Amino acid sequence: MTEPPPPPPQPQPRFDRRRAWLIAALIVTFMLVNYADKSVLGLAAVPIMDELDISNSTYGAISSSFAVLFSLSGLIVGFVSARISSRVLLFAMAAVWAVAQLPVLFVASVPALVTGRVLLGAAEGPAASMSMHALYKWFPADRRGLPSALQISGAALGTLVAAPVVTWLITDFGWRSAFAVLAVTSATWSLVWWKVGHDGPYDRERAAEVPHAPDRRDRLPYRRLLLNGTVLGSIAGAFGASWAMAVSHAWLPAYLRTQLDMTPGGAATLISAVSAFSLVLLLSVPVFVDKLRRRGSSVRRSSGVPQGVAVIVAALAMAAFPFMDGRGAHLALLAVAFGGHAIVFPLHYMTTSAVIPPLQRGAVFGIVAAVGTSPGLVAPYLTGRLLDSAASRSAGYTQAYLLSAAVMLVCGLIALAAIRPDRDARRLGLGPVGGRGTGGAGTGPASSGRRLEAAGPVPTAHRQVEEHPHDLLGGQ
Repeated sequence: MTEPPPPPPQPQPRFDRRRAWLIAALIVTFMLVNYADKSVLGLAAVPIMDELDISNSTYGAISSSFAVLFSLSGLIVGFVSARISSRVLLFAMAAVWAVAQLPVLFVASVPALVTGRVLLGAAEGPAASMSMHALYKWFPADRRGLPSALQISGAALGTLVAAPVVTWLITDFGWRSAFAVLAVTSATWSLVWWKVGHDGPYDRERAAEVPHAPDRRDRLPYRRLLLNGTVLGSIAGAFGASWAMAVSHAWLPAYLRTQLDMTPGGAATLISAVSAFSLVLLLSVPVFVDKLRRRGSSVRRSSGVPQGVAVIVAALAMAAFPFMDGRGAHLALLAVAFGGHAIVFPLHYMTTSAVIPPLQRGAVFGIVAAVGTSPGLVAPYLTGRLLDSAASRSAGYTQAYLLSAAVMLVCGLIALAAIRPDRDARRLGLGPVGGRGTGGAGTGPASSGRRLEAAGPVPTAHRQVEEHPHDLLGGQ
């Protein structure tokens, strides 16, 4: 039976620079609010524990409750993102963030704190992957490095801005005021997004350029996708980085105040400095990665190796800083331990997308995010248990940091060894990885590319569309 001829070439969507960067700015703000909401409990840990007279273990359980639905919601929303617009998803998430801050304003109790944290975690679980998804709809594949870095940097900006502002609110107006201000901020963002935020032209790319419905050859079994080395290595890198982040959000402010005898303002300043260090890495490394990719460097060398190295270096710093006597060296290693892993988050999206057909990226990103961020469920509570069971609080922190270092070291080594996108793309039968103007693997098994070659010469622009018809996060 004769194969139908390929569809005629279609013009590329016009890149609306002004609109795209407006959306990017809103999404960076979205991530900033996201991390401010997430970090408020840690910044208010000491006054909350004192007022409610709760133990380290109980506080650790409250902090860990944030992750009860975090991963599950990220997984579910990743699958349904093919049917619901990014405009609706991000609006709903931010609106729920506002609601989640309210219970503790009415009743200051452990159940109210847990209720708010569980609800907040459920609404924040899909935030990173779905906001990246929305961002990719406004930028073509070869322009995504900087906006991706800025999106991830919203996390560092959130802590950089939130630490001093939220600490000021807590110190001058009480810890409840911080929750109230963040509720208003989240609600305001959701209203602005509903007015301004829309799905970009690259969301409609596939519908315009590939009018036929996708067949089974555009997809691969999820078992094969999830068990290839690159995806497993990317998950491992994210797991190690997320462990450090979970410990940082829950316990770093309390550690600085109780072990280093810092004032609330001094602790906030140091946390901001760590976030500034992360921000520098986030803004510089992904742009450098984009340049390497455009020059033909492999995805493993440009995006895979840095993931493993970042987690390993952070792990070594985590193991060393509790034993450093000099104040300067202690704080420098602390900054590397809690800030040096930041580049893993944008890079693990890049390496995962390199071995996933575009139509399946939304679901796979949801799964990767769900597993990669699961330390949030374990690390804060485990740290609290170690603090309560140790001979002293100082010894408990040392044990917790050594455990964190061990977990991160193993994850970094796995990422370093397993992330090999070029090899895994070939094994899965996907198109070539890397190259100028590409953002990942081809659209499906290699047989699709061979059918096009058999049909005759393909114009350059159309060939790029056929090889990467919708190089978007989640394939929407």
